[in-house]
Amino acid sequence: MTGRRIVVISDFQDGQPDDGLLPTVEDAYQDWISGRRGQAPEVVSDLETVAVDGGYIERLPLACLRSGLVDSAEIWTHWRGSHPLEMPPRGSPHLKRRAFRMNGPHAPFASNDMLGYIAAFGAPDILCVWGLGVSEDILLACRDSFKIYNSIDAPALRIPPEVSRHFDLVLTGAEWQSDVVRARHPDMPTAILPVGPEFASDTTFYPLDLPKTYDIIYVAAAQGYKRHDILFDAMARLPRSLRALCVCGYGDMVDEFRHQIAQRGISVDIIDPPGVPFEEVNRLMNTARLGVVCGVDDGAPAILTEYMLAGLPVLANSALSCGRQYITPETGRTATAENFHLAIADILENLSAFTPRPIVRANWTWPHSVQKLKSLMSKPLKKSAPHDGT
Repeated sequence: MTGRRIVVISDFQDGQPDDGLLPTVEDAYQDWISGRRGQAPEVVSDLETVAVDGGYIERLPLACLRSGLVDSAEIWTHWRGSHPLEMPPRGSPHLKRRAFRMNGPHAPFASNDMLGYIAAFGAPDILCVWGLGVSEDILLACRDSFKIYNSIDAPALRIPPEVSRHFDLVLTGAEWQSDVVRARHPDMPTAILPVGPEFASDTTFYPLDLPKTYDIIYVAAAQGYKRHDILFDAMARLPRSLRALCVCGYGDMVDEFRHQIAQRGISVDIIDPPGVPFEEVNRLMNTARLGVVCGVDDGAPAILTEYMLAGLPVLANSALSCGRQYITPETGRTATAENFHLAIADILENLSAFTPRPIVRANWTWPHSVQKLKSLMSKPLKKSAPHDGT
């Protein structure tokens, strides 16, 4: 296998724990090198055929492929049991998915299986680690990779110092996050380039000529930090004729939401987890007039620019921790929780004042963001020592 590779390690987990014997790194190496565990990395021969579609996990590696920064891309996730499944293709055929057995349930996640794969096929040229992270020995095995971290969520660093010190670049969602990184590692390069709203795809999310059956849509996990209660409280202070749709890809609060909706006597439909495919998300957004982001302790949600590309202005909580830079006079408004109802009414009465899609296409779609990433990586890709920083 030749070529330049990128690997994105998500903190997603699947499978069920069992009593199977944990393989050694050598055992895992033999399983991978023999082909028993799967194929070697694959090079994409025709980069012009790569479409940058899908969700935020997919779009950065696909953008790197399409732009020619790499010619092989994979997404790695974690498996709780002793027999990780061969991950079926999902979305782009150019993006290989692999699941690796975890050594245990504690983050940052260790995996002899992953170390065996790296020993068999080499470390990627670019290693991206999102969320709860991986153990230090995996980063040491990738010592010559250009290593990028993004927490995805509001905490700037969701990994301990012995892990974070190995990264060459930390992507953040706001200046305060960059300050937190520099407080731990004074020499650590950072950039406000959150992988969610950046690397946006105008071919995944776009306007459709559909009847507007909802006034408001909120695409967000059914979890407390997404603060659906702010939307429900606002709707209770607005005319009962307003209709909203909540699309929940995951989370366990749907029953509580329905209780709150009934209690307030408002009109809100809910699509339960596990949600719907991206194509259907785009269609549903096109049935609404306004997209909302209600959370406070949240990262820069990908949905910010996804709403906008579908043609919807966005109302975000003015206390949102990361991502308020995407709310401009042309793309939407911010408001406090107490004034959310007033902002909803104002935006719905002045929809023609907003032009969100052209603004995103001019600034935050993947061709812009991958160029920013390339410039951040224009310095030497290898470093001599981790960033100890105190």
